Amino acid sequence: MPRPLSPAILLSLTLLAAMPAQAQIGVPALPGALRPELPSGPGDPLDTLGERLQDGADVLGQTARRGTQRLRDSLEQQRRARLDALLRQNRARLEPDADGNPARKGEILLVAPDPATLAKAGTLGFAVAGEERLDALGLAVTRLALPPGLSLARAQALLRKALPDATLAPDNLHFAATASAPASSPTAPGWSLPPVDVAVGVIDGAPGAAAGTQAIAGFAPGAPFPGDHGSAMVWLLHRAGVRRVLVADVFGQWLSGTGPAGGDALAIARGLDWLIGRGVRVVSISLVGPANALVAQALGAARQRGAVIVAAVGNDGPGAPPAYPASYPGVIAVTGVDRRNRALIEAGHALHLDYAAPGADMRAMDARGRLVGVRGTSYATPLVAARAATAMASRGATASMVITALDREAIDLPPRGADAAFGRGLICTICR
Repeated sequence: MPRPLSPAILLSLTLLAAMPAQAQIGVPALPGALRPELPSGPGDPLDTLGERLQDGADVLGQTARRGTQRLRDSLEQQRRARLDALLRQNRARLEPDADGNPARKGEILLVAPDPATLAKAGTLGFAVAGEERLDALGLAVTRLALPPGLSLARAQALLRKALPDATLAPDNLHFAATASAPASSPTAPGWSLPPVDVAVGVIDGAPGAAAGTQAIAGFAPGAPFPGDHGSAMVWLLHRAGVRRVLVADVFGQWLSGTGPAGGDALAIARGLDWLIGRGVRVVSISLVGPANALVAQALGAARQRGAVIVAAVGNDGPGAPPAYPASYPGVIAVTGVDRRNRALIEAGHALHLDYAAPGADMRAMDARGRLVGVRGTSYATPLVAARAATAMASRGATASMVITALDREAIDLPPRGADAAFGRGLICTICR
């Protein structure tokens, strides 16, 4: 015996059955198999109607899941195609590491190697190509030149076997976490936040002259070189109240000579060392790349010195590999939402997610001083960094206190509680 329906449900289902399919769901009529029509055979009409509605919902759900999977596959294919094309076009300067990720050709990095480690590497044919001291971070890095004819992937395997206790890393490239840039708009945005007197560091490309910064330093050939991405980062920080911005340009022109293609791991570590040495305690990084031991140690050292690191999850879709630096422990991982507070469909993922912020239906300044439409998790990241700087302005504020302040500000978006789409909530909701 079917369970009796309440009068409210009975009335709702009766009205639903009387409506055209278009009015029921707000889209053109569904195929006949999905139309919720009353049955003509025996049995309880409302029970059967409920079953048909559930069947229709199941089919729609399956279709949506298949569409989501196709999107994930497409974004991952596009990501892989971009990397393959970059490697083909820059064979003289780049090669794949053991995981297929682009890295500087012919070199591998050793973090804080002792003399015995260097001597053992020498017996294997590796020569010291250069040494870097990152004094503000307390790190030392040695660049090893690979023996002639040895690929980077093979060099990694050889050194890992011979030097199991050494910290080694390819000089991997990291790329701007931006999606598309819609048409330019001359209209000034209608939002801005009160000024905050805490410096924020940006690891990115250099901004154009119109963006305005306190200091810029270059850590790649041709740097500082103005670019649209770095310009947008600085402009958004200013709009969100940050008056003192320092930029470490890790892009320069070293690949194509026509603009940023990617910042390598050593450049990121050097840029971070410069920012920490200048007293910066909030750092915004809208770059994504693979896990890299040097970058991980540099960020860990910065955090030990009280810095808050904010990073984008990227725009290669949820099926892409985890995004770094956002995935490193203790880094604030940021995703983006559109003007209806929907998660960006192209947003990547990290091993953890902390916050969402506006990342679409917004404008920022490019290198030529024009306001243009922007979209991507890149643009959400400086907004969260600005709010972190605001929290850091409190007397005696620590990194943990900044997190507490951001958690208080965050607006929980459905589903309730921390989740994989929005983290612990939406930050800087008026920033668009």
